[in-house]
Amino acid sequence: MGVIVILVSIGILLEKKGVVDSLTSKKLSAIVVDVCNPALIMASILSGNITATHEDLITAGILGFCFYLLLIILGFLLPLILRSAPDKRKFYNLMTVYTNTGFLGIPIAKAILPDNAIIYVIVINIFYSVLFYTHGISVLSGKKGRIELKNIINPGIIMAVLSLVVFWFRLTPPPIIANTIQYTGNATIFISMALLGVNISRSHLGESLKDIRLWVYVGLRMLLVPLAIVFVMRALKFDDISIQAMCLMAAVPVGNLPMIQAEKNGEDTRILSSAIALTTVVSIATIPLLLSLL
Repeated sequence: MGVIVILVSIGILLEKKGVVDSLTSKKLSAIVVDVCNPALIMASILSGNITATHEDLITAGILGFCFYLLLIILGFLLPLILRSAPDKRKFYNLMTVYTNTGFLGIPIAKAILPDNAIIYVIVINIFYSVLFYTHGISVLSGKKGRIELKNIINPGIIMAVLSLVVFWFRLTPPPIIANTIQYTGNATIFISMALLGVNISRSHLGESLKDIRLWVYVGLRMLLVPLAIVFVMRALKFDDISIQAMCLMAAVPVGNLPMIQAEKNGEDTRILSSAIALTTVVSIATIPLLLSLL
C-alpha cells in the first residue's frame, strides 16, 4: 500500500504540472477499463501461480451472489438510516452497491493479495457488470431506465468470463499471446493509481470534508460493512484468502460509473462526485487498516 500511495502521489504531481489534463485522463481511463484491466485479469490466470480449485470458483460464485444481495438490501436501508433527502436516496443506494471493484479493486488485489484471491475478484466484477446495467439503471432512472445488452457485454466482462473458462479447463494459449496479455496487464497498476491521483487532485475535496452525512456513510459502508463480512465469514470457517478478497471488495471507494450514468441522464451529480473524492482519499488509509486486521 505504501507503493500505491507513491503511485497515487505521482498522479497528483502530473495533474499539478499540467501533464495530464481532463482529455488525457479520460482517454487513459478508457484504456485501463477496456484494455489493461481485462488483460490483467487474464494475465493473473495465466501466471501459473494460481492453485485454486473448481470448488473455489463455485464458492466464489456463491459468495459473489450473497455479497451483492447484501449490498442491494443495504442500498435500500442505508439512505433511510442516513436520513438523506428523498431525491438523494437513489444516489446513496448506488454508492452503497456499486463501488470501484474494477478500476481500483483489480490492480490493488493483484498488488497486495495472494494470487488465488483474483478468482473472487473476477467473479465480483462479473456480478457488478450484470447488476449495474440492470438493477443500477433501474434505481437511477426508474421506469425510464433502458437495459441495453451492449453495455452489459463489455471488454471487461468478456475477458473475465474467458479467464474463468481458461481457469476451469486449464487452457494454455501460445506464448506470443500469453506474453502480450502479460505486458498489457502490467501497465494497469501504474496507470490506474496515477489516474486516481489525478482525480484526487482535481476533486473538490474541501466541500466533501464538510459533509457530515458523507462521513457517517464512510464509517458505515467502508468500515462497518467490511468488518461485518469478515466476522461472518470467519464464523462460517471460510479460508483466509476468500476473506481477504471479500474484505477488499467491500472496502474499495465509490466508483465512477453511477456518476457517469447520472450525468448522461442530466442529473445533479454533486453528491456522487463528493462521495467519490472523499471515499477515494479515505480508502488509502482504510484499506490497509482493514487488511492489517486480518
